[in-house]
Amino acid sequence: MDFRLSEDQRALRAGMRDLLVARFPREKLRESAEADPAKRAPLDRALWRELGEIGVFSLRLSEKEGGAGLGLPEAVLVFEEAGRALLPGPLAASHLAAGLVSGAADGTTVVTALEGAGLAEHLDSADAVLLCEGPTVRAFPVGDGAGPLATARPLRSVDPTTPLHHLPEAHEVPCGAERASRTGRLPVAGASATATAAAVDPGRLRAEAALLTAAQQLGSAARTLEMAVAHAKSRTQFGRPIGAFQAVQHLCARMLARTEIARSSVYAASLAMTLGDISGAKLLADEAAVRNARDCLQLHGGLGFTWEADVHLHLKRAWVRQAQWQSTERAEEALAAALLEGAGDCMTETANRVNGAV
Repeated sequence: MDFRLSEDQRALRAGMRDLLVARFPREKLRESAEADPAKRAPLDRALWRELGEIGVFSLRLSEKEGGAGLGLPEAVLVFEEAGRALLPGPLAASHLAAGLVSGAADGTTVVTALEGAGLAEHLDSADAVLLCEGPTVRAFPVGDGAGPLATARPLRSVDPTTPLHHLPEAHEVPCGAERASRTGRLPVAGASATATAAAVDPGRLRAEAALLTAAQQLGSAARTLEMAVAHAKSRTQFGRPIGAFQAVQHLCARMLARTEIARSSVYAASLAMTLGDISGAKLLADEAAVRNARDCLQLHGGLGFTWEADVHLHLKRAWVRQAQWQSTERAEEALAAALLEGAGDCMTETANRVNGAV
C-alpha cells in the first residue's frame, strides 16, 4: 500500500501554506500577541471568510452540499499548515460545524465549542457554540451572552493569541428547542431559539476534533524544528556554527524523530479513525509540540527566553492545545482501554488456535 501523498494532496498543502504566508505573516502573529488584552481585536473576519471561500471548513462536505468531498487525511494536511503558522481561531470547531451551523462552511459564521463545562476559545469572536455533551451535539447562538452562556467568564490564557472563557457548569437544552432542531441547522443570524441539536455522534465529533488538534500540534512541532535548525546553522560559537557541535546535533535529531513519529501517527489515524489510533496520535503530537518548542527555546539560549523570539508563542499554543478536546490524561485512558480491548481479542484468538500456534 502506498502511503505517500498524492499530487493533489501536495498541492492542497502547498496552497494552504502559500495563503497563510500571504495573509497571515509573522507580523500579524506578533501584532496579535503584543496587543493590549483589553483592546485586543477579534478574529480577522476577512481572513476567516477567505478560509471559508477556499474550502477549509467545507473540505469534507459533499459536492452537493457545496464542499470538496475530501476526507480526514486532506483535512489533517490543511490543519497541519494552520498549526505551523499558529493561525488563531476555533478552527476545529468551525470545520466540524460545517453542515450543522448555518454559515460555518463559508466562513461567515465563527463557531467555537465546549465539552460540557470547561473552556471555550475565542468566545468573544464567535457567533455560535457547539456543546458536545450527552447523546446529541447542540449549538447555541452566542448573541449577547445571555441564556446558557450567561455564566461564561473570561479567563487569562497563557497564550496571548488564544483568549479563553470558562463555563463552570453544563446546560440543558429546553425540550422545545431540541424537538424543533432535529432536522435543521442553526440559523445564527437573528436566531430566536435557545439551542439547536443535530443528529451527529458526539463521540465521533470529539474524536475528529482531537485529531485535527493533533494535526495543528504536528505543524507547530515541525515549525519549531525548522527554527532550531536554522538557528543552529546561523549562530556561531568559537568561530563555528553551533550546529557543528554534537550536543546540538543530538538535540535537533531528537526533535526530528519526535516530529516524524507524530506525523506517521497522525496521518495513520486519519485513515484508520479508531479511538486508539487517535488517542495515540494526540499524545505523540502533544509531546512533539511541547518538547520541540522547549528544545528550540533551549537551543536559542538567552535569546529564546526573550519576548521577541517567536518560539514562546509556539510553546504557549502547544500548552493550550494539549488540554483541548482530549487532554493527556484522557488520551492515556482511552489508549489504554483500546489496547486492553485489543489484547483481549488477541488472547481469545490465540487461545482458539490449535496448540496456541500463531
